[in-house]
Amino acid sequence: MQAANDDQAAHEAYILLLLSDANLPTGSFVASAGLESYIKHGFFSASAQPEGASLFDNSSSGSLESDPTSFKDMPNPPRLTSATIRFLQDSVQSYARSALPFVGGVHDIVEKVLSSPEDLDNLQEIMQLDTLYESMTLNHVARRASKAQGVALLTLYTKGFSEPLWIPRSRSPLSKAMTSLIEGLKLKIRKGDTPGHLPICWAVLAAALGLTRERSQHLHSFLHARALLSASVRLNTVGPYAAQQLLLHVVQPMVENAVRVSKDLQIRFGQPEVSREGDLELAADEDDGPANTWPLGEILSSRHDQQHSRIFNS
Repeated sequence: MQAANDDQAAHEAYILLLLSDANLPTGSFVASAGLESYIKHGFFSASAQPEGASLFDNSSSGSLESDPTSFKDMPNPPRLTSATIRFLQDSVQSYARSALPFVGGVHDIVEKVLSSPEDLDNLQEIMQLDTLYESMTLNHVARRASKAQGVALLTLYTKGFSEPLWIPRSRSPLSKAMTSLIEGLKLKIRKGDTPGHLPICWAVLAAALGLTRERSQHLHSFLHARALLSASVRLNTVGPYAAQQLLLHVVQPMVENAVRVSKDLQIRFGQPEVSREGDLELAADEDDGPANTWPLGEILSSRHDQQHSRIFNS
C-alpha cells in the first residue's frame, strides 16, 4: 500500500513538472488576461499606494479572507512593481473565484471514467458545465482567449501526452477511455456544440494525466499568475529578475489564499425559488458558487480590441 502511494506521488510530481513547463504549446504566450488594456487605459499611473496602507493587506477585499501571510511591516515596492502586484491580486482572486469551481466540477466528472468508461453521460455533463462557463464569461475578448487556450490543451493531450502506438505495451482500457473522451470533446468543439473553455479543458487534461483535484486547481491558478508575470515582462512593467522575485515571494501566498477560498465552491443548476408574492428568492447558499469579483478588470479586458496597437490577443 505504501509503495503504491509512493508511486502515485512520484507520478503526480512528474506530471506537475511537465505541465509547469513554460514551453508547452498552450497559447498562453499571446494572452495578457486584460493586463495590456489595463496599462493602456492608464490604471498603472493611477494605482499609487495610499500612505500608510500595506500593499499585501487583503482585509479590505470582499471576496477573500485576510491573508495570514501578509507582509504588513514591509516597505512598499517601486510604483510599477506595486501596480503589477495589485493587478495580480485582483486578477488571481477573480479568476480563482470564477474558474476553480468549474475545474473542480469537471475534474470530478472525468474521474467517473475510472468507474464507468462507457458512460456517455460524462461528456454531456462536461458540455453542460462548459456552456455555463460561457454564459459567465462576460466579454468577447476573454471568451476568445479562453476558447483558444482550451482547444490547445486538448490538442496537447492528443498529440503530446497520449500514449504513442509504438510503445511496446498494450494500451490500458483507462487510457483508451480517456483518449476517447478527449477526442469526443474535441469533435464537439469543432462542430460548435460546446465552446471548449480553458478551465474546462484544463480539468479534463489534468484528470486524464492523473493529477488530483486540488493539485489541478492549485497548478491552474499558479499558471494564471505566471502567465500574467510573463506578460508583465514583455510589457516592461517589471524586469525578468523582478518577475522571478515576485513569483517566489509574492505569488505563492497569493495563489494559496485564492485556492483555499475557492477550491470547494460548488456549481448548482436549477431555478431560483418564487415567493408567494411573486418575487424571486435566491437560495441561502447562492454566494457559494462561481462569480466574477472584479468588474473593472472585466470592463477593461472587453476594451482590449479598441487599442490602436497591441501585442497580445487578450
